[in-house]
Amino acid sequence: MTDKRVVLVTGGGKGLGRAFALDLAKRGVCVVVNNRVRAGQADSAAGVVQEISDAGGLAVAETSDVTARDAAGRLIDSALQTFGRLDGIIFNAGITGEAKRFGDMEPINFNQVMETNFESVVRLTREALPHLRNSAAGRYVFVSSSAGVYGVRGRSPYASSKGALQAFALNMAIEEARHGCRANIVLPYAMTQMTQGADASQEQDVLSPEKVAPFVSWLADSDCDLNGTAWTVGAGLVKQVRTLESEGAILPADGNVSEWFARNQRQLEALEVQSPRTKHAEHAFEQFMRAAAKLTTN
Repeated sequence: MTDKRVVLVTGGGKGLGRAFALDLAKRGVCVVVNNRVRAGQADSAAGVVQEISDAGGLAVAETSDVTARDAAGRLIDSALQTFGRLDGIIFNAGITGEAKRFGDMEPINFNQVMETNFESVVRLTREALPHLRNSAAGRYVFVSSSAGVYGVRGRSPYASSKGALQAFALNMAIEEARHGCRANIVLPYAMTQMTQGADASQEQDVLSPEKVAPFVSWLADSDCDLNGTAWTVGAGLVKQVRTLESEGAILPADGNVSEWFARNQRQLEALEVQSPRTKHAEHAFEQFMRAAAKLTTN
């Protein structure tokens, strides 16, 4: 068994995943590089492992399709058999699906995106639980998207899968903290094979995956004690993403919501940026009830 940290990167053969794997290895982490092999294409995971090996690092390639029912077990086994331990996972594998409005989309296409971006993550997390709990500093890094926060036209399954992923990640942060594990979310902005268009060449350097990787490596590190946080990262910029609630107003007794809303719209919609961070849904409810009591008293 190695005494170095071991981190698994799904979708690690190209784009953001490749950048994550290379950056981790540069920092002395042993990396399990997962990427499926498509028919007629090179083994990208093996290519990244070769890059790491050439630079003096340690890595192993794993080529399971994350949507396969036995993929989670194979991924974990690869880490344990090669390095004897597993300390972190960067859940990077994902697809955008076809660009269509929801009403024009076949259900199978919606389900395929949910299977890849969300359900495979749930299965891998379940398989990894005992091993990351056994680590001195288990770390989960969930790669999400601003689409999961704000939605995006023509990509309803992608937005839905990332929204579900974020909720799941926050639950992991709450439930696994007592085991010494930490779970955080990254919403990257980067030009990759999955995201770039025909006119994207001039943005590739500014939005290179390499400008996201150092922050992700830190989130996967034992020195990082953040838990349940979300961050947009790209072009060298890091910004925290938080859900906020306004002060609110008490509904009128006469039931005339239209006039009441017009009178209270500013108070209803104004968000207090410096409000305390909500820890979990129960905390949100406690805050809500305190605010309601205060407003009712006033």
